[in-house]
Amino acid sequence: MRCFFTRAVRDRSGVAAVEFGFMIPIFVLMVVSVTDIGLRVYRKMQVEAAAQVGVQYAITHGFDESAISAAVTSATNATGITASPAPRSYCGCVSGSSIVTVTCGATCPGGAMAGTYTTVSAQASYSTIVDYVVVPANYNFSAQSTVRLQ
Repeated sequence: MRCFFTRAVRDRSGVAAVEFGFMIPIFVLMVVSVTDIGLRVYRKMQVEAAAQVGVQYAITHGFDESAISAAVTSATNATGITASPAPRSYCGCVSGSSIVTVTCGATCPGGAMAGTYTTVSAQASYSTIVDYVVVPANYNFSAQSTVRLQ
């Protein structure tokens, strides 16, 4: 029996297979998690692009709520992107880095006429491939774009 244990301790054949057996689950988890992060970032980019397509449609064709919503939902090949809240058109004056809503035809503090603005929103969600326990399994992405039409 002692001879068997001595020989087993000195034997190095199969060590690489055992190490590979320990490392492959870690490697697979790394590949899956990096893929998951990439898909999540891609989904966020799709939502942002959909909102941009909506304002581009408004620039080209004018404000039409249903047509802009259709442009947002069909902007990418992804399903589940919605134009929520619905696109809206309003008059406003620029105040610093924001737009203050005013009545159409009003004069802004700088003396210019109020502009017509359109705001388009897009939303979608993403569910992770694997439940990682330490990070959320579902992410909700939203993007909003505003453009001055007049």
